[in-house]
Amino acid sequence: MISFRHSRRTALTLCRALRPLSLAIGFSAALHTAPLIALEANLTAPKATEDLTDRLRASSAALGLGSNSEIQEVIAASLSDYRTLVQVLYDAGYFAPVVNIRIDGREAAAINLLNPPKAIKDIAITVDPGPAFVFGRAEVAPLPTGATATLPENFAPGQPASTGAIQEAATAGLSAWDRAGHAKAELASQSITADAVKHRLDAELRIAPGPQLRLGKLRIKGESDVRREAMQRIAGFATGHTYHPDLVAKAANRLRRTGAFSTVALRQAETPNPDGSLDFIAEVEDLPKRRFTFGVEISSSEAMELSTSWMHRNLFGAAERLKIDLSVSGIGTSDIDSSITARLDRPAALGTDRTLFYVGALEQLREEHYSARSATAAIGVRRTVSDTTFVEGALGLRYVKADDAYGNNREFKYLAARLRGEKDKRDIKTNPTSGYYLDGEIVPFVGISGGDPGVQINIDARGYKALGSSDRVVLAGRVQLGSIVGPDPSDVSPTFLYFSGGAGSVRGQEYQSLGIDTPGGTAGGRSYLALSGEVRGRITDSISLVGFYDVGFVDQNSFISGDSEYHAGAGIGLRYDVTGIGPIRLDLAMPVSGDTDDGLQFYIGIGQAF
Repeated sequence: MISFRHSRRTALTLCRALRPLSLAIGFSAALHTAPLIALEANLTAPKATEDLTDRLRASSAALGLGSNSEIQEVIAASLSDYRTLVQVLYDAGYFAPVVNIRIDGREAAAINLLNPPKAIKDIAITVDPGPAFVFGRAEVAPLPTGATATLPENFAPGQPASTGAIQEAATAGLSAWDRAGHAKAELASQSITADAVKHRLDAELRIAPGPQLRLGKLRIKGESDVRREAMQRIAGFATGHTYHPDLVAKAANRLRRTGAFSTVALRQAETPNPDGSLDFIAEVEDLPKRRFTFGVEISSSEAMELSTSWMHRNLFGAAERLKIDLSVSGIGTSDIDSSITARLDRPAALGTDRTLFYVGALEQLREEHYSARSATAAIGVRRTVSDTTFVEGALGLRYVKADDAYGNNREFKYLAARLRGEKDKRDIKTNPTSGYYLDGEIVPFVGISGGDPGVQINIDARGYKALGSSDRVVLAGRVQLGSIVGPDPSDVSPTFLYFSGGAGSVRGQEYQSLGIDTPGGTAGGRSYLALSGEVRGRITDSISLVGFYDVGFVDQNSFISGDSEYHAGAGIGLRYDVTGIGPIRLDLAMPVSGDTDDGLQFYIGIGQAF
């Protein structure tokens, strides 16, 4: 209940407005086609702040009418503005307002809709917000034990009163009960009293929490080619556990994570079951089964690289995902690299959040300092920890035949494991302005034909920080670290060793130009460190300028030291953001240090450099 002592005029005006408005609906046919009018409308609120006045004007339907409007449209908009403007004032904490809406000098609420004016020239809206109110009593009850702190700070005695604060408090109270297992908690009653003498608003909200419930069954609706039992297994719905919204959200996210569905929505059943459990209904809609993508990158040192992928989202009817990636680089030169990789993922094949995957790859590399052909086959398991974190392990075989500084036709046969973890906290993956990204892997390997065992370690860390509140300037940094512990460089495949230079490493330097000098030529090192920094400044909503500096180190030992070989490059870039794709990138870079005289390098691609 809301009561006013000094705002009867507003209340009466609202009541009078509602009666003729209903008559307008019933007798609209009597108006026929009203003549068009040339209309002027204005709103003044001398006692309101500039911000509040702007909000009032933005919410007014009458002010939004065109210069030529029909009479019934004008009257209807004016009558609706009584309620709209008062609600804006309530939201701002003014609970004793006076609103006048005059059409050619007559109060809009007093106009007889059965005999409307034949022409309207002017609408004048005046608003007196009255005094600002504060909360007297501010109570939400009952609440679960220890849940008082969940209420918003602005819902308290002495704080500025507003309907928004009341709504936030009601939402917070219901959410507290929801998280305590009471899925059917509802607002039972509310008592809201405005005292226009003391400029105080008393708000008392009563919640009916209902019983604590357990999760029941997950019922699936919607047409889908994914089998029902597979969806149940993937969702991992926690039947029998005390209800918690996070458990429901996790089940929905597991289904979304498969990539097989365009829509996944879980909603509560209307009523709990007699045994105190609550069923949920999952409504799903499939994405197209097949997807084809295509990409291109161009640089002065690596020529053109074309990449494409084909994916099937539901290969055997249990949301299995088969993805085939094909890449060809060095197009336009005599040194063409190519690779094809196939990966099959089977969600929940080994239990909830555990994906079984198979990988096969063929690769041919013709690099600056070596050439190699390789074949890889592996099987592994991915464990999803959260929406931003996963870990995976794989075991496989790898065969490599290579020509490098240590000899020709060298063969390597490895049994290798791979442990990898990723945590992605970037706000926007294609064009981040805040957050960080971490990717690390450990690859222990042993030669099947008697080669020396070893361990490869790789780390990729990226961070982003926006300056100011507008995100127009972003600082971005990247650290890449690699190391091989165990065999000498001459006893390991060149595909395990490290070079530096080019896109993704040190821009401004030739691709893989930095390595280790040996009697037979340049070879890769056993350790690698690359540091990159960028300043990204947005000029318009679509165009950004970037300044960057990259430095890379390579060493013949397993750890970078002060004696490591190094080089650096710096330059500027241009980004054009394309919605849904990400920025199109152009980088121009020059060498800063190192043994090179190649001059200006350029790089064109899609997405940020990192």
